[in-house]
Amino acid sequence: MEPAEPPNELVSAEGRNRKAVLCQRCGSRVLQPGTALFSRRQLFLPSMRKKPALADGSNPEGDLLQEHWLVDDMFIFENVGFTKDVGNIKFLVCADCEIGPIGWHCLDDKNSFYVALERVSHE
Repeated sequence: MEPAEPPNELVSAEGRNRKAVLCQRCGSRVLQPGTALFSRRQLFLPSMRKKPALADGSNPEGDLLQEHWLVDDMFIFENVGFTKDVGNIKFLVCADCEIGPIGWHCLDDKNSFYVALERVSHE
């Protein structure tokens, strides 16, 4: 059953991230607290792996994820990398260890960068 409310321990009353967003693998900081909005949108992300394996254009296995942090400017990120274009999509990866995808960006919408809550940790 999907939760009707965003997770209170992570989302402030204003709908922003209460805690810093970190890479699950290496702990590198992806976003500072208060810099992203909670968003519920169904997006497909391939299974987690190193960056070169994401950009080969194959049809990878993955997950349909619903809960994301929405960032409207790529310069808000503390630490994020992007894959090569996969169609009109770029996947977001950790810039330090290159694990991902942790998020999704459509090239048609220059101001929407999604980071999946399930693919990151919070501190």
